[in-house]
Amino acid sequence: MSGGWLAQRERGSRAAMRALVRVTLALGRSVGRVFLYPICAYFALFSRGARRASADYLRRVLGRPAGLTEVMRHYHAYASTLHDRVYLRTGRYRYFDVRLEAPPALLADLRHGRGCILLGSHLGSFEILRAAGLAEGAPPVNMLMRVEGGEKINSVMDALAPAAAPRVIPLGRPGSLLRAQECLERGEIVGILADRGLRDERTCGCMFLGAPARFPLGPLLLAGLLQAPVILAFGLYRGGRRYEVHLEPFAGRIELDRRDREGSLRPWVERYAARLEHHCRSAPYNWFNFYDFWAPA
Repeated sequence: MSGGWLAQRERGSRAAMRALVRVTLALGRSVGRVFLYPICAYFALFSRGARRASADYLRRVLGRPAGLTEVMRHYHAYASTLHDRVYLRTGRYRYFDVRLEAPPALLADLRHGRGCILLGSHLGSFEILRAAGLAEGAPPVNMLMRVEGGEKINSVMDALAPAAAPRVIPLGRPGSLLRAQECLERGEIVGILADRGLRDERTCGCMFLGAPARFPLGPLLLAGLLQAPVILAFGLYRGGRRYEVHLEPFAGRIELDRRDREGSLRPWVERYAARLEHHCRSAPYNWFNFYDFWAPA
């Protein structure tokens, strides 16, 4: 699993992406949406590995074989969330109908600048989570993430509104953990996506959608090292202009056993996988890991 997504080549050209952005901003989101259908058809035809991975995931989450129609719907949901970044990056959050589901006490803590870790995934849109946080008066989100991969789409989106580009703390570099700690001490949010691992990263096996799968230990280890409250976050795309943002308390603090870190993290990984599975079943076309997630380690 740890190398599967890294082996994928980013498709598409920057010129085509910029053209779609210009059309969307000039003629509107509905006109831009028209171009998503041929784009999805192209990827469904020529990305065989991703197509197989999509059908396999959908079979597991839907509980029945998934045909080309379901795969196309999966691709279209992904393309739609990417397309909506054009509006979100240019400050048009109010264009969307966003329903926020979160305990009032949790929202109050966020608004008052209590530093925390936002544990996310490749389910739905993290961009809508970031935009919802800004709209709700939450502190900035600093993404602790790998910077390789997605350079084309990220460069096009960042050029739209450089000041609105995500704050990124690159993983695996000297000082990354210290930078994240400084953000938390300022009362800011540190975001980590916990459903993809880095190459050669240690993983933990647990049940996910009815079969054993490997989840990376790194994100929850980082959460344990940073010793801050952890919140689960899911931004689900519901079609049209509709999104649902779910924020859930996860841990006041993750305690690590120095003698057996993996053993102390396993219950947290299993709990994370269970909540991810719950939301995958709620929004089955929203999980955007187009590689063999259940491949043996």
